[in-house]
Amino acid sequence: MSSATQLDLQQLISMQQQVAKLAVRRKYIRSPLSGAHLSRLRGRGMEFDEVRVYQVGDEVSSIDWKVTARKGVTHTKMFREERERPVLICLDYRQSMFFATQGCLKAVMATQVLSLLAWHGVAHGDRLGGLLFSDQEHHEVKPVRGRKGVLKFLHACVQSSAWKKSHGETVQQSSLTEITARLRHVSKPGSLVYMLSDFRGLSEESVANLAQLARHNDVVLISITDPIEKLFPAKGEFPVFDGKSYFTCYGDKELQQCLAQQYEQRVSLLDQLRNQYGIQHIEFMTDDDVSEKVREYAWAL
Repeated sequence: MSSATQLDLQQLISMQQQVAKLAVRRKYIRSPLSGAHLSRLRGRGMEFDEVRVYQVGDEVSSIDWKVTARKGVTHTKMFREERERPVLICLDYRQSMFFATQGCLKAVMATQVLSLLAWHGVAHGDRLGGLLFSDQEHHEVKPVRGRKGVLKFLHACVQSSAWKKSHGETVQQSSLTEITARLRHVSKPGSLVYMLSDFRGLSEESVANLAQLARHNDVVLISITDPIEKLFPAKGEFPVFDGKSYFTCYGDKELQQCLAQQYEQRVSLLDQLRNQYGIQHIEFMTDDDVSEKVREYAWAL
């Protein structure tokens, strides 16, 4: 089993067995050979989309004669094509993800969620690829169909230098603006894009990048939060792990207010993305049961 502070490749691979319990149903599947998703591109397919006025170039065989007779203007049927869908997962391994006061490190939680999402995609015939960002490196995994794609991504996670470097060292930190800009660049229209992060440093620029990304893709943001970031104690003492060592932190009312304000600002920006651009947002706490939480939000996956 993975510990609260380290990854175990075999445990991540074994999470494939939990996918059948997620009870996620993909809509509009007609043939396993044509793919498990409806393309945003319109054309001749098996799923009816709409009826519109006939345009030059439309096939005569697609004319809806009943609507044409009723409205007196030639109308044609449009369909959505069913195509294999690329799934792109962006995983944040910046220094702030190597933190925990309860449960496991945010980075461990994020990787476990990634593993479930990846195996879930394989079960539905998706092509899986992704981006792995840390303060030490940026790694890209090109979309590959099947088990091979998942194993390649999981190996990249376990072998990332983010787990090997001392997190006490001073390094040039990656920004969410940089990460989201790269995500926009590599994503293909019609993809399903997951981003797993604590979203610390979420700015107006990164929000704008995500909004642009959502114009041509389905985007799900999965935020990983330690309970203490949401409600820091005003007094008392508690253990903290920063990915390198344990230390004791003491409650402070001023710090409580500061962290609460930062948390509320992040949530406000994520809510803005949901309300204005239809981007799904799911929050995981570091002490959550990963499988139960994914099952709870299976409708959004």
